[in-house]
Amino acid sequence: MNTIPKTYTKRDITKRVAEAAHAEMSVAAAYVNHVFTAIREIMMSADPALRIEVRDFGVLEVKPTKSKPKARNPRSGEVIYVPPRRKTHFKPSKLLKKFLSQPLDGRKTTVTPPVG
Repeated sequence: MNTIPKTYTKRDITKRVAEAAHAEMSVAAAYVNHVFTAIREIMMSADPALRIEVRDFGVLEVKPTKSKPKARNPRSGEVIYVPPRRKTHFKPSKLLKKFLSQPLDGRKTTVTPPVG
């Protein structure tokens, strides 16, 4: 029973922000764009590592990888060198992890974030 999960786009996020803030879609879209642009620019400035922590959501990290001097091309079997690079990593917050670790038995329960 492989079902394709729903894909949420930036437009879906914008609709939720507009509804929650009781604002026009165009105003919410501008704010959502600014937030994503800021996160993208911060992540692209990583030299070589970076950590963005958003409370009750999680941590976005840019981590360096090691070089691989003896990697293999699977098609030809040729030994190649792979230089060091950066990769992204997401670690969910305790709140999000607690919600996602609940059993998938069809019942939906809510986990409320701490107030403050």
